[in-house]
Amino acid sequence: MKATIWHNPKCGTSRKTKAILEETTGIDLTVIEYLKDAPSRAKLEQLYSDAGITPKEGLRVRGSPAEELGLTDDDATADQILDAMASEPILIERPLVETEKGVRLCRPQDTVREII
Repeated sequence: MKATIWHNPKCGTSRKTKAILEETTGIDLTVIEYLKDAPSRAKLEQLYSDAGITPKEGLRVRGSPAEELGLTDDDATADQILDAMASEPILIERPLVETEKGVRLCRPQDTVREII
């Protein structure tokens, strides 16, 4: 099974999720360090749709400029959030994992087991 993780090596949860994937037999893993190689706006939209979450639910607030940019405000739109994430990938909560069984925002890391 192919799996792709949008990964930040400085994040403990992301490292633990990556380890679960690496330790699982039969996983062909692609690792994308999303801070260096950010997903496109269209890819983010697809990932969140497939995960069944809104862009706001995929927004990283802690350690990011989300609040200063007004992205946590009640009137912030999905389009505004996606545009901001595409231009400033630090706003993307991590890790996101995609397999043929679906997409999950793997917080906590054991959430990845739902799609492997």
